[in-house]
Amino acid sequence: MLFFYSISSIVLPIITIFFLHHFLSQKSTIPGNYGWPLIGESIDYFKKLRSGTNEKFVMQRRKLFGDVFKTSILGEKMAFLCGPEGNKFLFSNENKLVEVWWPSSVESIIKKSNNKSVTAESAKVRQLLPPFLRAHAVKNYISDMDSELRQHLADYWTGRDEVEVCPFVAKYTFALAVKLLLGVHDATELEKLATPFVEAAGGIIAVPINIPGTRFNRGVKASNRIREVIMGIIAQRRKDLADGTATPMQDLLSHMIVEVDKRNQDSGNAPTTDGDMSSDLLGLLIGGYDTINTTVVFIMMTLVDHPDVYQGVLKEQMDIAREKSPGQLLDWDDLRKMKYSWNVACEVLRMCPPTVGAFRVAKTDFTYAGFKIPKGWKLHYLPHYTQKNHEFFPNPEKFDPSRFEGAGPAPYTFVPFGGGARMCPGNEYARAEILVFMYNIITRYNWVRLIPDEKVVIDPLPRPVHGLPIKLIPHETIS
Repeated sequence: MLFFYSISSIVLPIITIFFLHHFLSQKSTIPGNYGWPLIGESIDYFKKLRSGTNEKFVMQRRKLFGDVFKTSILGEKMAFLCGPEGNKFLFSNENKLVEVWWPSSVESIIKKSNNKSVTAESAKVRQLLPPFLRAHAVKNYISDMDSELRQHLADYWTGRDEVEVCPFVAKYTFALAVKLLLGVHDATELEKLATPFVEAAGGIIAVPINIPGTRFNRGVKASNRIREVIMGIIAQRRKDLADGTATPMQDLLSHMIVEVDKRNQDSGNAPTTDGDMSSDLLGLLIGGYDTINTTVVFIMMTLVDHPDVYQGVLKEQMDIAREKSPGQLLDWDDLRKMKYSWNVACEVLRMCPPTVGAFRVAKTDFTYAGFKIPKGWKLHYLPHYTQKNHEFFPNPEKFDPSRFEGAGPAPYTFVPFGGGARMCPGNEYARAEILVFMYNIITRYNWVRLIPDEKVVIDPLPRPVHGLPIKLIPHETIS
């Protein structure tokens, strides 16, 4: 009996430790599936992306595996940290436990010299942006945005009964970005950039198969043409800065040239070339264009379907218009009055996020919710998951701008611009351009769809399949 007791006193703790270790090791193993060899679960991911149901990719796996699951997308082992808690963790641990990562398609479109990583170089670019994209700087752009849009309306809408919204919005948002960021006003230079731009942007979110005829191949070729044009603009700007006809703070390009030259002199690392700068500027143009272009198009598409919301926006904008003298341009104070209009824009951003989210890479091993995330693993968050989820937005398919009144949505549930250290640096710029557009269009027109049941495709971002042709119904002229 004593012998049995002695053996038990030794064996039982060992058995207990074994099962405890087994339980903990099981807990630390991320649940999920990698899918097929090589392709992983990329087919299902892109299928849902193309159908505009990205959130279902996450919801289906969360139901099976919980708030943390593994998968394989784009040839990478990847973990999803679901919900606002996951978003908060990723945003608040930027440059601590995780850092930005881009798929190989992005690295190929926005490529760097000397095999520099787009991921590693992006932080340097962000350091150059605050003087031009923070709220205090954007205030100075409002009148230019307004003036540019009025001219575009006069050129392309005035006197017409019918217009196609998508090409017009694309032309305006791209031209404005090129003028404000690069200081380019020449129509010929604009056209050289605009023609290949759509294909370059499309290659960003494409399967990286670089054979003739593929979207990715077309995107790579288009990006090369754009970089050549931008490098010519950089060369001319260097001459203008040298002879005093340009100043370092007149636009982002001039500022970038001066700051990069200083950094190259002070750094022992590989210098940033003009080709690198052209890639950086291409990335900024793509980022700014996609978000604003998609949001504005879907604001117009949505207001047709919700006449009560249109009337609310119209009242707010007409109240502002009545306070302006003839020909007077908008200013920052006017935009601050557009509270209901911005709520409407936010609800459009919630229901139709203009991005597929973002990727991160683990800088080191870390533990989240009891699961070990190995160094080098990729992480992916989708704004669609929280923004179109009934847990966080009741009746998520209902268009309801009142969700953004008062304190608005719960933290980290509405994340169209990211968050934390990686909050989109152009969010104030995007907000201003969207509101300026809403003011100018809505104080001039109502409209009806010419194709009432026009479908939306994701290619690679949401767009009406026929470009949203509309019949214009002019109001009394606003000067």
